[in-house]
Amino acid sequence: MVINGLTIVLLSLAVFRLARLLVFDTIMAPLRSLFHEEKEEKDADGNIETYIVIKGTGVRAFIGELLSCYWCTGVWCAGFLILCQAVIPQAAQWLILLLAIAGLAGIIETLVSKWLQE
Repeated sequence: MVINGLTIVLLSLAVFRLARLLVFDTIMAPLRSLFHEEKEEKDADGNIETYIVIKGTGVRAFIGELLSCYWCTGVWCAGFLILCQAVIPQAAQWLILLLAIAGLAGIIETLVSKWLQE
C-alpha cells in the first residue's frame, strides 16, 4: 500500500463515515442495542439528558463501550480499513472509496444545511 496524501484523505473520510455509521446512524441502532441502551432523564432545568447504559460484561461490555465512543470506534475503524487494505486490497479500495464519498457528501450536506439556515 502506497501512503500518499490522497490515501490519507480517502482513509480519513472513510473512517469518519464508518465510525458515524456505527455510533450515530439510526440504521445501526439494532446492532448498538445489543451492547448498550440509551436512557433519557430530565435534569434540574427540565432539559432532557440522554445517557448510555452498557450491557453485559467482558467482550459484550467492551463492544458496548466502544460503540458509545466515537473516537474509540474511529480508531478501530481505521485499523479495520487499513487491515482490509493490506489483506484484500481490491475490495478494500472500493469500500474505502464508497465510504469516503459518503463521508464527504455528509460533510457537504451539513455545511450546506448550515449555510441555508443563515
